[in-house]
Amino acid sequence: MADFAAARLNMVESQVRPADVTDARIHDAMRALAREDFLPAAKAYLAYADIEVAYAPGRALMKPRDVAKLLQAVRPMPGERALAIAAPYAAAVMTHMGLAVTRLDDDDLTGPAVGATYDVVVCEGAVGRAPPAWLAALALRGRLAVVERDGPVGKACVYLRAEDGVGRRDIFDATPPVLAGFAAQHGFALE
Repeated sequence: MADFAAARLNMVESQVRPADVTDARIHDAMRALAREDFLPAAKAYLAYADIEVAYAPGRALMKPRDVAKLLQAVRPMPGERALAIAAPYAAAVMTHMGLAVTRLDDDDLTGPAVGATYDVVVCEGAVGRAPPAWLAALALRGRLAVVERDGPVGKACVYLRAEDGVGRRDIFDATPPVLAGFAAQHGFALE
């Protein structure tokens, strides 16, 4: 029988903390949450490995290091409203940290976000480019953390809504699978 409690501690100590994740609240949440509960029983043994693990067709949990770095980049605070898009583990971590979390896990990963605003939006899958509906869901000073991927390696980035618009910055390289329907659209333009 696997010792998941020891694996959780090892995950934080060997994958998360050495990756410059210094927010102790994230460490505490990741030590407390049974990551294997987010996976099919046949894949539970992979819960703490340094890999993305599929939990449903076209959906995968991010590497522990990557989800921790994404969360730290958006600095989630207790009482904030959060939207977790195809991100069940990130949703649980943010809930543990005291945020009011709405999960968006169905096939339409854009529709329900329109009209509501959130302080924090996190996605555990990659996209070609952050969809406009996700950016529209950001409240003033709201932060979106997502991996934009147009090749073998993507860029985790944070979008921030300010009074004069939305800014973007890259934070680290990551390789989560691209969500179905969110691949980069390639083409050319005549000028």
